[in-house]
Amino acid sequence: MPLSVAPRLLAALALVIALSACSARYQTPVAMGGDDDDAVCQSRGYAPGSPEYVACRKDRDVQRNAAVARSDRRQRDLGEYMLNHPDRP
Repeated sequence: MPLSVAPRLLAALALVIALSACSARYQTPVAMGGDDDDAVCQSRGYAPGSPEYVACRKDRDVQRNAAVARSDRRQRDLGEYMLNHPDRP
């Protein structure tokens, strides 16, 4: 391999590695918090189909929806603040 090709190859390799690291940055996880509702409720000793299991799943749904609503509200509030205060970064 000629000497003039080696630096270009190394630069291209470094660029590919840098871009591949950025590509996975904006992927969102499938489950928020990384845990499975079914596994969590079963680990608490609730049998699938029992009233306690159903209540556990509903509680987790309520908690998740509340967290999403809080996150949306905070994002909206930040956007409104930025619109109302353009002089402050």
